[in-house]
Amino acid sequence: MKRIMLRSVYDAFDYVMAHYAPFGMEEMAEKQDTYAVISIQDTHTGGFGFEFRPNKYCQGALTLYFDDIIKEVPGAVMFSEDQARQIIDFVEANKSAETLLIHCYGGESRSRAVAAFVTKMLGADNSKYFETGHPNQIVYDTLIKVWTKK
Repeated sequence: MKRIMLRSVYDAFDYVMAHYAPFGMEEMAEKQDTYAVISIQDTHTGGFGFEFRPNKYCQGALTLYFDDIIKEVPGAVMFSEDQARQIIDFVEANKSAETLLIHCYGGESRSRAVAAFVTKMLGADNSKYFETGHPNQIVYDTLIKVWTKK
């Protein structure tokens, strides 16, 4: 992966749609880089109403449903070790994509934690994610814990 892109759901949708062109006219798409997407969606709303799918430019899509919480809340879903394993496996399986697009609703907490982790996992400095925002610490710590076990 050449870059990790952290976005809100709206900006992620715009990025993906920039790769769209009518059937048979794919060369007319505004963007033509390959990407993989980790889509983090809320459970209390049943998601955002769409899921990304692999296509000519999208090499893989992982959709996870958990809420932006740091302690148990009735009716909400905490990030799990199983979801952490899915993220780690997905990143390893999609290293050939030019871009890893990571989004949640606002692009500020859950997805920022995943982006910080993936950056570290790939051997780069992840300090910018902590200096410019507030990653969900439970998500980040769970990813580190599962990765360390692996």
